[in-house]
Amino acid sequence: MATIKNISPSVSWRADINSYARAYYQLTKPKVVALLVLTAGVGMMLASPGLPDLWLITTASIGIAMVSGAAAAFNHILDQKIDAQMARTYMRPLPKGRLTNQQAIIFACVLAVAGFLLLLLAVNPLTAYLTLLGLFGYAVVYTLLLKRATPQNIVIGGVAGALPPVLGWTAITGSVTSEALLLMMIVFAWTPPHFWALAIHRVNDYAKANIPMLPVTHGIEFTKTLILLYTFLLMAVCWLPYLIGMAGVVYLLASLYLNGVFIRHAWRLKFSPDANAAIATFRFSIVHLMLLFVALLVDHYVLAYFAN
Repeated sequence: MATIKNISPSVSWRADINSYARAYYQLTKPKVVALLVLTAGVGMMLASPGLPDLWLITTASIGIAMVSGAAAAFNHILDQKIDAQMARTYMRPLPKGRLTNQQAIIFACVLAVAGFLLLLLAVNPLTAYLTLLGLFGYAVVYTLLLKRATPQNIVIGGVAGALPPVLGWTAITGSVTSEALLLMMIVFAWTPPHFWALAIHRVNDYAKANIPMLPVTHGIEFTKTLILLYTFLLMAVCWLPYLIGMAGVVYLLASLYLNGVFIRHAWRLKFSPDANAAIATFRFSIVHLMLLFVALLVDHYVLAYFAN
């Protein structure tokens, strides 16, 4: 005779805690935040001729991650009705009811305030206020206004996503310099071809949700052309660190290779696409930015080593 095994209250309680923890974790868009923190971390390293103070790096990285995670959570809150209509996002915590609006809002506010205070008290006021400005730019200007208003949403709103290298730079120096703005320009030029490739792949989702992404308003072929043009623009911007003496040959070679592969993806997407060309372009774009900033970092310390 089969026996019924009762689940103990402690097991059920732990399962509930784990479920809530996963839901809150997903609200922060951890993969996106990790990429932002990487670019901020490289900004910190490049701002110092040697190794910056480990405590400062750690504190700044945690603060930037917390405020960035809060911005992502506000994005979830504001976009939940749209997310419920899209295959890519309908499983997020709010559309699936794993968290309530109140829980998400409290979490986002606590994360934002805690991250801001950490940066303000342990790093410097400029970094704290610029990080808060980035939260406002992403959660309000992009998500609430631009995303629903114009097909150029990702271009204009890309300023907020391009801020982390500047935040890293100011965390070390306490000032915004031309080098910091150049790092920001790289991420700014990278954002449109990165996101438009995803928008092509998910064009039906965006059309269903009535979001005026470029492939929806101007067509897929036009978007493919702009992606290709932006990859050439990105390559030109990526030359600048070498041309102004901010980076050396190690970075230049890595940049030429990575941008060449990005252009190849964009060229194939435009002229000989297959079913996976758009998503392959999107996925490579993430690898591109990660390795590009790693190359900047390696080059910085290679140059420092030979200079000594």
